[in-house]
Amino acid sequence: MSPGTAFLLPGQGAQHERMAAGLYPAEPVFAAAMDEVLELFAEPCLRHDWLTAVPRTPIDDVARAQPLLFAVDYALARLVLSWGVRPGALLGHSLGELVGAVLAGVFRLPDAVRLVRDRVRRARDAPAGGMLAVAAAPERVHPFLIGDVVVGAYNAPRQVVLAGPQPALGEVAAALRAAGLRCHPVPSRTPFHSPALAAANAGAEEVVAGLPVAPPRVPLYSGYTGEPLGAAATDPAYWAGHPVEPVRFWPALDRLLGDGARVVVETGPGQTLAQIARRHPAVRAGRARVVSLLPARPAGAEADRRAVAAARTALGQRSAIT
Repeated sequence: MSPGTAFLLPGQGAQHERMAAGLYPAEPVFAAAMDEVLELFAEPCLRHDWLTAVPRTPIDDVARAQPLLFAVDYALARLVLSWGVRPGALLGHSLGELVGAVLAGVFRLPDAVRLVRDRVRRARDAPAGGMLAVAAAPERVHPFLIGDVVVGAYNAPRQVVLAGPQPALGEVAAALRAAGLRCHPVPSRTPFHSPALAAANAGAEEVVAGLPVAPPRVPLYSGYTGEPLGAAATDPAYWAGHPVEPVRFWPALDRLLGDGARVVVETGPGQTLAQIARRHPAVRAGRARVVSLLPARPAGAEADRRAVAAARTALGQRSAIT
């Protein structure tokens, strides 16, 4: 069956100060979903750090980026659902896949929040490191990798993200630039999707195993295997390994569009995944189209509201889309 409309849910690196905050006073469904998630996290400063331009904890700190990204992705998805749009498939990037699992019914929202809290705690115990976006194919960057620096994400044929501890990641970045390759840091102080997190992640499987899970009610495409999740959706080891395992977003997107997705909607801050999707041959050929909910870069509250209004019009809010 064709997935029709699919939600793309971004992860670490998409966050920015006051992301989607312009919608909070203007969109009641979005606000209610944000309130629900923020109350589950039960961190007094989390709401303040989201709504203010001067957060107490920097937005790129894992303790802020992960909870707020999860909340914004989820709240934006709930907003689109309120328009009568019913996704036929879900595809998340890293943390975004956990939001997709909630929407698909694999995890209950409170249990997914518990997993995010556990991931944050473990990530804070990991070695200092980061992530680096490189405009190159995986085989082009492999000769430059040293130590525990690895290809942490394969996002597009000529776009990868390296991950690893410092100072090795900095040395790799310098070598890549010297070779004429374009690269820039991903907003993350944690080397997600690299072996550097393995020790801190030990024991995560037991946490997942203690939570109720169910098979997905909506096709949930794995950003790790590149295929729709079947039995793995209820396997604790699969979810526990997310922070360490590499992301394979492009193969998953290729499979999703190959299976017949006609409209892909990025339900998260920025347009990172939308920009990748627009490069896909199916989109270039007009067999699929891409809709973004928010501006590509932070542009203020009014820009947030205009972008959402435009997306709602593009999705044809007067009738359900499947």
